[in-house]
Amino acid sequence: MSLIVGLGNPGTEYERTRHNIGFMAVDALAKDWSISLGKEKRFYGIFGEGRLSSSLAHNGKIRLLKPTTYMNLSGQAVRACADWFKCSPENILVIYDDMDLPLGKLRLRPSGSAGGHNGMKSIISHLGTQNFPRLRLGIGRGGNKENQAIATKANQNVTNHVLGGFTATENKVLPEVLDLGNSTVTSILRDGLEKTMSLYNSRGIDF
Repeated sequence: MSLIVGLGNPGTEYERTRHNIGFMAVDALAKDWSISLGKEKRFYGIFGEGRLSSSLAHNGKIRLLKPTTYMNLSGQAVRACADWFKCSPENILVIYDDMDLPLGKLRLRPSGSAGGHNGMKSIISHLGTQNFPRLRLGIGRGGNKENQAIATKANQNVTNHVLGGFTATENKVLPEVLDLGNSTVTSILRDGLEKTMSLYNSRGIDF
């Protein structure tokens, strides 16, 4: 794995929204790995590069990217960065939000469809393949369990939910959620996708 991409929308109004949990995950990784992030026009995003131990990263190098193209154009940034560094799709990990998982749960997969996520649709289109790993971080659908099924069926308030901020209760556990994401990424780098999937897809933060 040589490039890790977190998805979100640019601008202060979106900073702490559910749709930006991919950005938050990359920020947390940058902090843990002491990687400075800054604007990079070549890659249409916020970018940083650092060195890890050789057991975690090929040649010790790892790159982090947060596209600032807005979610539905994320592929433009990923393709630009991948082309510049000659990254194969299978060496690019994309981290993003998933409403079908509750907050505190995650799913790691080596490939797959966009699942209705506009950022992933754009990346698949620009890379020309679905064969790249992705880490989905749950954000839930909001409301109680009884009305979740109704909201899912009617597709109501989806935009308001994903572009809304976390509740006070959710914000309390968000640091633990991001720590779990960090641990998952570290495991991918150290142990590979298959082992990490078996270790972390069943884990979660309860609250």
